[in-house]
Amino acid sequence: MENIIDTICAKADEASIRQAGQILKRGGLVAFPTETVYGLGADALNEDAAAKIYAAKGRPSDNPLIVHITERKMLDGIVSEVSPQAELLMEKFWPGPMTLIFRKSEQVPYETTGGLDTVAVRMPSHPVARRLIQEAGLPIAAPSANLSGRPSPTSASHVEEDLNGRIDMILDGGDVQIGLESTIIDVTGDAPVILRPGFISREDVEALMGSCTLDPAIVGKPDPNLRPKAPGMKYRHYAPQADMLIVEGDPDFVTRTICAKAAKDLAEGKKVAVLCTEESRAAYGDLSCHTVGTRGNEETIAHNLFRCLREFDEEKVDMIYSESFREGTLGGAIMNRLLKAAGYHVLQQIGGAHGSLS
Repeated sequence: MENIIDTICAKADEASIRQAGQILKRGGLVAFPTETVYGLGADALNEDAAAKIYAAKGRPSDNPLIVHITERKMLDGIVSEVSPQAELLMEKFWPGPMTLIFRKSEQVPYETTGGLDTVAVRMPSHPVARRLIQEAGLPIAAPSANLSGRPSPTSASHVEEDLNGRIDMILDGGDVQIGLESTIIDVTGDAPVILRPGFISREDVEALMGSCTLDPAIVGKPDPNLRPKAPGMKYRHYAPQADMLIVEGDPDFVTRTICAKAAKDLAEGKKVAVLCTEESRAAYGDLSCHTVGTRGNEETIAHNLFRCLREFDEEKVDMIYSESFREGTLGGAIMNRLLKAAGYHVLQQIGGAHGSLS
């Protein structure tokens, strides 16, 4: 961006929220906390405001934004139809960390939807997010409040690090609760399809709906020719500046492999760091380790993942080795982010020998 903006950083009290609401009404940009990550908000129905989001983030224009609302009547103005399956999901999971893909109404500009005839909508539960939407009196388009490709922000300081001077205001509501972006579910077809895993798991959805499917883009490298229907489906995301390798296998294989590779890198003069859990920290000896949480509580891993990825950048490491975190109901969501962060670089134990996926 050529123009440097005097960004206001303020505690998210009532006076600041009112000021932020006025900024949004004027077509400006405000970063604010949600229960998942910090979002970068603009008037979802203002094509010029939506375009400012893409410019501030350096975000590809075909990567759709998520529209945030606080009440059902706001939904009726931005979608053309609501299916029975959408009604069930909204009743169960809204407000909360679930985004639904609907067919859009004519009110929603293509600048908000990345050129698609569908629109992604969610109803956050975070009190600051809800008060801001109410104060602005309009639906707010809000992707994560970070530079495109960087780890998503889980605190106001992360937003300031990436976007200070690019946006009008940052509302500081403290650290977020969940730490991973919302689950995205397409409800425009005959059956629900998860386009991005999140805190609401496939098992949660299946318990309610009977069945749902996962989009192939979740489990494999994104197709460069894909036209993304939801954020995070096509482009590299969450990436630290260092190279990153995920090592998968039994615990002994993982720790031995990481220690051996790290020793070689250190001998070559590289700065190395390890992403591990509290349970395995001691196995890495004197290596620089960031403990992301405990396997006994997978929510701690989700909560701390993006913070740890940003810390690696602060330390200017050259190489990151990470354990895998596939276990539990959040394992799919955690690994979705970690694989993208690592550029899908994985070393797997196969039959007791080293094997790799790239």
